[in-house]
Amino acid sequence: MKIATWNINGVRARLDTAVAWLKEATPDILCFQEIKCEDAAFPREVFEDLGYNIEVHGQKGFNGVAILSKVPVEVSRGLPGDDADTHARFIEATVSVASGALRVASIYLPNGNPVGSDKFEYKLAWMKRLEAHMKRGLAAEETFVFAGDYNIIPEPEDAKNPEAWVDDALFQTESRQAFRRYLNLGLTDAFLACHGEPGHYTYWDYQAGAWQKNHGIRIDHMLLSPPAADRLQSARIDRHTRDWDKPSDHVPMVIDLDL
Repeated sequence: MKIATWNINGVRARLDTAVAWLKEATPDILCFQEIKCEDAAFPREVFEDLGYNIEVHGQKGFNGVAILSKVPVEVSRGLPGDDADTHARFIEATVSVASGALRVASIYLPNGNPVGSDKFEYKLAWMKRLEAHMKRGLAAEETFVFAGDYNIIPEPEDAKNPEAWVDDALFQTESRQAFRRYLNLGLTDAFLACHGEPGHYTYWDYQAGAWQKNHGIRIDHMLLSPPAADRLQSARIDRHTRDWDKPSDHVPMVIDLDL
């Protein structure tokens, strides 16, 4: 089963790009982030015509996540732990596979800038809630994939120029430590498990010729529970989409699980 994640940076603005890539890559499940529209405005018919079931957790103008699946899913919306949090940043789906049940989450973790602000505190609090949710899945020995834009540069080698990010929330010690706690729970960074060498990125800013200079960072991740990691076959980043017309500043990542 091919599972993909992609911060599309506005699904309606990138609709042609999204459709072209789906026809090329044909993932079984796709996790979108930053769809930037409410549920009713999501262009579901276009994706349904490609054979996908659509589940959306949207928000007007910003945020928003969605899951596209070729098989029926059961979904829940919103990250548990704070009923007052109205940001549309988390949706998860459970699907039936030959080996049992698979849970897939689409995550748009807060950016957190500027450091020292309420936004940074919100980022860290959100990461603690996500950790608690991961622990519940691990305790139940679930097969799960938590995929999305984590807005975390885990290590210096995950940035072309790490010195350019030292004051950014994506590269702060607290942010990276919180991400490391996920791995210390026993989760597997799917891409890193398949490609240990540096120089692989998922995001290039639109400014200052970042794409042309390859000034990228790896901030989109797919974290696997042990039963999912045992079935990991491959992982790739489709960086060629960054060179397409009207691209997102992120590119898709795809893993293949033997389910």
